[in-house]
Amino acid sequence: MLVLIAGLLIFLGIHSIRLFADDWRSRQIARLGAGRWKGLYTVASLVGFALIVIGFGAARAAPIVLWHPPRSMAHLAALLTLIAFILVVAAYIPGSHLKARVGHPMLAGTKAWALGHLFANGSLADVLLFGGFFAWSIADFIASRRRDRANGVQYVALGWQRDLAAVVVGAIIWAAFLHWGHAWLIGVNPEAML
Repeated sequence: MLVLIAGLLIFLGIHSIRLFADDWRSRQIARLGAGRWKGLYTVASLVGFALIVIGFGAARAAPIVLWHPPRSMAHLAALLTLIAFILVVAAYIPGSHLKARVGHPMLAGTKAWALGHLFANGSLADVLLFGGFFAWSIADFIASRRRDRANGVQYVALGWQRDLAAVVVGAIIWAAFLHWGHAWLIGVNPEAML
């Protein structure tokens, strides 16, 4: 469990620097240069992510069960994960109404993904992993939207075809992940729970 916690602290910590130390971040970028800063940021993120994967895998081998969620929560998790995939795709399609309305669809997608998995899983490792990502994505979303307002940032919608693309591509990726990817990468077949 300590490896999982360490990974979460490193990964979410490095992704929270702008939340808690934006001025320090700016000074480091000026001192090191954007390329070196991004390199160090990437290395720290990868180390944190690797520790999360290793720690979560170890915790799943000997789970500490806090509760047994009802089977219906798997359906809710699937729906929230579909929404998450669509939002994440929308983050990479500029000019969509989703991007214009939400502002930061990657963070909104992370919230949906984490919340769905919190509903559907009841071990201590699940609470740490998904609860950590849920809390972080809420805080980062609020801070990002506040920063947008302070800087007068507005996201412009250019056409509904971009939203349609986000929905179609997101749904296709979600379906592929549901049918094959989740079992292959995570070792859990969500279809068996539906």
